[in-house]
Formats: sequence, C-alpha cells, structure tokens
Amino acid sequence: MSEENVTPVETATEVMNNSADVVNSGVDWINNNQGLIIEYGLNIAAAIATLVIGMIIAGMISKTFHRILTKRELDPTIVEFVSHMVKYVIVAFVVIAALGRIGVQTTSFIAILGAAGLAVGLALQGSLSNFASGVLIVILRPFKSGEYIEAAGISGSVESVQIFATTLVTPDNKFVVVPNSAILGGNIINYSRKPTRRIDLVIGVSYQADLAKTKAVLESVVKANSLVLKDPGVTVAVAELADSSVNFVVRPWVNGGDYWPVRFELMEAIKNALDEAGIEIPFPQMDVHVDK
Repeated sequence: MSEENVTPVETATEVMNNSADVVNSGVDWINNNQGLIIEYGLNIAAAIATLVIGMIIAGMISKTFHRILTKRELDPTIVEFVSHMVKYVIVAFVVIAALGRIGVQTTSFIAILGAAGLAVGLALQGSLSNFASGVLIVILRPFKSGEYIEAAGISGSVESVQIFATTLVTPDNKFVVVPNSAILGGNIINYSRKPTRRIDLVIGVSYQADLAKTKAVLESVVKANSLVLKDPGVTVAVAELADSSVNFVVRPWVNGGDYWPVRFELMEAIKNALDEAGIEIPFPQMDVHVDK
C-alpha cells in the first residue's frame, strides 16, 4: 500500500499496536526478572538504610567524643577539631559500606581513592604538612585557646587552632594566621602555661655608687610593689662590671597576668628612687686623656 493511501485511522492503530507491544515486552521482562528486581531493590533499600543509620551513629559518636573531651576540660577548639574528624572518618566508612551493598566493587573504589589521594597529596604537600601538624598540635597540646605564646617569630594570644593554620592576636590587636607546620617546626614559647613569671631587669649604676646602698634601694622599691610575690623572693645582685656601669640584676616574681604592669611600674619607680638617693645611672661614655 502506498503512503498516499494510508489513512489517519490506520496510522493511529499502528501506533497503538506498537505501544502495546512495548508494554507487553516490559511486562514480560518484569515477569521474567522478578527475582533480580527484588534482589536489587533489597540491596538499594539496605544501602539507604546503611547510609541513614550510619549517619545517625556517626553523629552520636561525634557528640559522645565532644562530651567526653569537654568534661576533660580540653580547649574548645581542639574539642571541635577532634569530634568533627571522628565524624568524617565514620561517614567515609559508611559510604564505602553502602556502595558495597549495591554491588560496587569497594576494593577497586578504595584503590581509585588511594591513587587519587596520592596525586592530590603530591600536589598539596604543604597543605598536608599543615594538616598533619595541626593534628599533632591537637594531640601534644603545647598551647590552647587564650594562651599567650611565641612561635614562628610571632607573639600573640591563641584565638583558634584550625585544620591548616593557627590564628593569633598580637598585643597591638593584629590578627595573624600562622601555618601549623611553621609553628610545629620551630620553638614554641608558652608564656601562659605556668601561673607565675619572673621579671628580669638589668639596672646599671655608676662605678662611684655605694653598692650596698644601691642594693638596699632596689630591694625597697621592689618590696613596695604590692603585686610582687613574696614567695619566691626577689633577687637583687651585682651581675656584671660593664664598660661604663656596674650592672645589677633585679628579678622579682609576679603572677602571669601582672607581668607587664609590674615591669613598667618598677622601671619608673627604680629611676625615681635612684635619683632621690643620689645614685647615678650612667650612659656610655669614654674618657680621653691628653698627653702634653
């Protein structure tokens, strides 16, 4: 029959017949593969259940770690760091387990992730070094939030310990971000870890000064300051016979938070007391002798 002789009714009938054939084929395939469909359906349901239950368990374990570490009075930043790391590790295992339930070869998947991780690691060596240093800082706890430290050439109060860097606030209110590897790779001086600190002052006086009188004046100034601790006692002694002066060391002990106020007060009070006692504080000088 030529195309010109095909009527719309015949065309519609042919389309309906083709649709019926497709439906029948689909029904036949479903009837012939019911076991396979049920198996895949159960696997998908199991994978979804694994994901849901795993996420819930990961959250519970993370909260448990958070609660335990908080009770141990660890730094809040470290508590958050550890609890989140635990959660992400558990979630990674849950995802791999869920993929295994739906037939994904997890061994190959892990191998691919390992290769990708190696490539990323080579490209991000510095970042991974900072991450590893951050983990060690969390474990070793050389400092915590709020403590005043000196590290990587920067002095300031610790604001937070992050995954790749530690943030400090300097005494003049500068916000400084220091890479964790730079901190862990050098000396760390923690000024806040101990409750007390010693102030070390060097006071130079003239060679003509009475040493006993000078020592008595220095001791009286230090003992008059109410913030200076009685125990351990203050040390006042001759430390050096320098080129232009006799140098005394003055070493009182104070609470950590009083260090700078007491240091400034003592410097001013010592200068005034020595002036009142007629004891000269020399400056660098040179004697010139003229031979006639």
